[in-house]
Amino acid sequence: MRFMLIGKATRETEAGILPKPEAFAAMGEYNDALVKAGVLRAAEGLASSSKGARVKFSGDTRTVIDGPFAETKELIAGFTIIQVASLEEAIEWVKRAPNAFSDGEMEVEIRKLMDLEDFGDAFTPNPEIAKVKFT
Repeated sequence: MRFMLIGKATRETEAGILPKPEAFAAMGEYNDALVKAGVLRAAEGLASSSKGARVKFSGDTRTVIDGPFAETKELIAGFTIIQVASLEEAIEWVKRAPNAFSDGEMEVEIRKLMDLEDFGDAFTPNPEIAKVKFT
């Protein structure tokens, strides 16, 4: 099973304040452990919402809303995708992650990514997308 580990944004991440070098080093060690265990599929940090936008859909209308966005609790600062046997194993990996924020506050949401078997027999994926997404 694949899981996305979603690092929630904070005032620091939204202000563009980077973690201290020690925190980067600790995250590097954690990511190395994920690689050595063979579970890491992707890991990326995100720029603050001031460098992004949202597109709101309402029927046929599309409205663009430029960042920044006020509610940091609704934003993500980065993500990691891992492939493990269970939600419990994903939780154990998250519990090993270093706390990279200087104020000591951090929240990580764990969400299962949909796999082919989750869609049932009636679903036929686009073969070109399946080569990338489901391998």
